[in-house]
Formats: sequence, structure tokens, C-alpha cells
Amino acid sequence: MNFDEYQTQTSSTAIYPSDKALEYLSLGVASESGEIAGKVKKLIRDGYSKVSKEEWEKNLASEIGDVLWYLARLSDELGFSLEEIAQENMDKLLDRKNRNVLKGSGDHR
Repeated sequence: MNFDEYQTQTSSTAIYPSDKALEYLSLGVASESGEIAGKVKKLIRDGYSKVSKEEWEKNLASEIGDVLWYLARLSDELGFSLEEIAQENMDKLLDRKNRNVLKGSGDHR
């Protein structure tokens, strides 16, 4: 499955008010990203004492999938394809690499 196929299929599981899509989906990205951060924080604190490394990684991958769903829906609501967004992002990063400005700050390097 590629990004565009995934993005198309997410619409079949989307349940949120259309007039609040931007807000709902943005909060979903933040919330699910927070779950990833929370799992990593607990790993720092507890190590693998609660679950095996493999189980922890599987749980983290599941949270990454949740973030991807929200990003796919947000992209769709804004009229962009994930495939385009991924390509544009890679083009930007490779351009920065070629100009030796990967490090640093600012959107327009």
C-alpha cells in the first residue's frame, strides 16, 4: 500500500464533525504524538521491566500508525496528498543536505 491508497482508505473510518475537521484532526495528531512521547518517557524510567522490547516496539508502532491516520485525514481535509507531502518534504531535506544546511533553525534555510 502506498501513501495515497492509505489516505483514501482512511475516509472510511473517519468520524468527526466536518465543520471542526481542522481542529479535531490537529488535536488528534498532538494527542497521539503525546502518547508516543509518553511511552518513550516510561521506557526511560522503567526500561523494559513492564513489557518485552518487542512488545514495546509493537505498541509504539501502533501509536505511529495512529499519528499517520490523523496526518492522512488532515492532509485530505486540506486537499493535499500524503504522497505529495512526502515528496516535497524529501526534496526540501535533500536540498538542505546539498547546501550543507541540515543543521540550524528556521523554515527557510
